[in-house]
Amino acid sequence: MTTSTSAAGGRGQGAQDTGYQPDPRRWRALWVTLVAGFMSLLDVTIVAVALPTIQRDLGASPAQVQWVVSGYALTFALALVTAGRLGDALDRRRIFLLALSAFVLFSAACGAAPDITLLVVARLAQGLAAGFMAPQNSALIQQLFRGAERGRAFGFFGATVGISSAVGPITGGAILALASGADGWRWIFYVNVPIGILAVLLGRRLLPRVQGTGRGHVDATGVLLLGLGVLALMYPLVQADSGGIERLWWLFPVGAVVLLGFAQWQRRLVAKGDQPLLDPRLFSTVRGYAVGAGVGTLYFIGFSGVWLVFALFYQHGLGFSPLRSGLAVTPFAVGSAFAAVVAGRMVERLGRLLTVCGLVGVILGLGGTALLLHYADLGTAPWLAAPVLFLGGIGGGFVVSPNFTMTLRDVPVRMAGAAGGALQTGQRLGAAVGTAALPGLYYLVLGRHQDYRAAVVIALGAALIGMVASLALATFDWQRDRRTRSGGGKRPQEVADDPVRSGQP
Repeated sequence: MTTSTSAAGGRGQGAQDTGYQPDPRRWRALWVTLVAGFMSLLDVTIVAVALPTIQRDLGASPAQVQWVVSGYALTFALALVTAGRLGDALDRRRIFLLALSAFVLFSAACGAAPDITLLVVARLAQGLAAGFMAPQNSALIQQLFRGAERGRAFGFFGATVGISSAVGPITGGAILALASGADGWRWIFYVNVPIGILAVLLGRRLLPRVQGTGRGHVDATGVLLLGLGVLALMYPLVQADSGGIERLWWLFPVGAVVLLGFAQWQRRLVAKGDQPLLDPRLFSTVRGYAVGAGVGTLYFIGFSGVWLVFALFYQHGLGFSPLRSGLAVTPFAVGSAFAAVVAGRMVERLGRLLTVCGLVGVILGLGGTALLLHYADLGTAPWLAAPVLFLGGIGGGFVVSPNFTMTLRDVPVRMAGAAGGALQTGQRLGAAVGTAALPGLYYLVLGRHQDYRAAVVIALGAALIGMVASLALATFDWQRDRRTRSGGGKRPQEVADDPVRSGQP
């Protein structure tokens, strides 16, 4: 079984990949990676609804129990780029299967944890395993698919990302409703075990055996600098509920300086002909990568935080149960799943315009929902908002999967893991900002005015700021692409001596 690792170029990639032979099992292999990816992303949000129960059963403090969520998000983000680079250099299949096995093991450890300390440790390890698994997902798509098929595959991947984030609260609420009792929350973790074991067995059979670049050296200095930089930026955010932003604000400039040092170190390695952890030419010469990373980061600032805001409003403001609260936002997940699959078939034809239209849909959906929750009768407002949220979900499906496709489609396969890891690191940072800032703003308004309606409207309005910024960046890229095509000029990535595209170090 062989799969080429040559880079595809621009549209019509499949025709240019002369060594590419489609793997007959590629679609079944894709479903294995999607199931694994769904579990890892679902675990970011599914646990949130169980935190009060966990706190009560284990006798934990609010700060301790918050680490069950934030610790997972932190180690997840820290691992992404390094894991992607290891997959590029060594063997994506092996790393994926090892990480998936570890994820299953630590899921079981979370479910069996007798106290809060061991639960937090198991969650940190589980997040690390998820971080090693995630970049292999997008890299395997680039490895297995070309041309229009790659767009369809990323459509399914985008649907997985969107659905897993949106249905976490409803899934957690359903599990808690079914597994009643003192230890019912443990099934939120145990449910990963049988699904994960099946995915490991199928992955061993279906995933292709392809060697990496053969360059097994990993830039240890780069790993250290990037890890410290991401840690400095994320740690105050994951501690936001316990005053981390006020106490640790100084880590933000420290993190920015460390990341600038990381960028300089990567450029130095490239100039010397060494292999960097994250090649800076991805951002300067690969068409659409820098813009796509920016669009994704800004979008996830608003996208990730709104689910916590909705949960707070519906459960505390309207007295909904966790399950009913999750059902109220399900229309967004349904619309996102439907649109993401359709978008995968349209992205090669419409390109960045699809993202622009999607962001407009999300802005209209969330903006309309905010207005309904503010002005409509509270007894009917959540149900009146359902079709508007469905519209927002359709827009979301047109954002996530096309953006993955357009950001990664021109990345050489030999760099796919590191590129996918960096893209998802930006999204995790955006998600951390959103999940810290939007609920924080909600509580701030609620504390000052004791008005649940005003709190949810202002928090959703803040989320829309990130969406509008993402729309501005996507529109700029769309217009630039149109001008380039109408002028008949070549994009920078189509120049023959492009060092990244030509495979030079």
